[in-house]
Amino acid sequence: MVAPSSPTVRRRRLAAELRGIRESKGKSGDAVAAALKWSPSKISRYERARTGLRPREVERLLDYYEITGPRRELLLGLAEDAAQKGWWEEHADSLSDDYKQFIGLEHEATSMAIWHVDVVTGLLQTEDYARHIISSYSRVEPIPPGMIGRLVRVRMRRQQVLNRDGLQLSVVLRRRIGDDAVMYDQLQQLVKEADRPNLTLQVLPLDTQHVIFGESFVIFGFGQDADAMLQDVVSTEHLRSGFTLEGERDTYLHRIAFQTLSDAALDPAVSRRLILETAEACWSGT
Repeated sequence: MVAPSSPTVRRRRLAAELRGIRESKGKSGDAVAAALKWSPSKISRYERARTGLRPREVERLLDYYEITGPRRELLLGLAEDAAQKGWWEEHADSLSDDYKQFIGLEHEATSMAIWHVDVVTGLLQTEDYARHIISSYSRVEPIPPGMIGRLVRVRMRRQQVLNRDGLQLSVVLRRRIGDDAVMYDQLQQLVKEADRPNLTLQVLPLDTQHVIFGESFVIFGFGQDADAMLQDVVSTEHLRSGFTLEGERDTYLHRIAFQTLSDAALDPAVSRRLILETAEACWSGT
């Protein structure tokens, strides 16, 4: 199993908790910044989890807010965890900030609802399929061969999170990536992964009436625990750019959209059969 702790998620939990404390005290960000001799932009950045706070800085904030006892201990523990580095930081020179944030959310999410329009989601890609996609980015932005290898290894390591319960995926399969062998192996891999008890894999056929139009997205859910709650996060899975939505209305609308897509898609058993039939009919080379 993958270790559940993610500094990205801890930072977001800490930011949400500290923002809630400030608001409950009736303090503005400018007032807190002035009292601690910080810039107002620093308060804004850490409350939006754009930058982290060192544990010593969190202590100063908690002193100012007069937070003591178990809650203080919890928040200082979060601050210590948030200051650690995830495995993906080893590849910081190859990964964009958006991608590192995405991996950090993925690393600790208890559930993921994934809708991919054009390619198989990275969590289910074979190494050859991933290499073909990442290599194709060079047509837009040159990527050294060595970096391609590092990015492929990152994508393969991400797949360790498949051992976590709660994944849901909806995949469109008919777009060709690579040659026949790449596609055939990729579809066989999908069938194998579909047997996981924690994975619901569905296909939305191209000839089905599509009632939802838009880009691919992933909904990360984090469930209930003793830490500060982190709401659902909606993100795209682009290597060099992306967006993140955390507003309650935006995440709720994406939940509705995903449910609509899931309802329109084939059920898991029929989806599995279609994947096998497609592999044999289109990509087996026979």
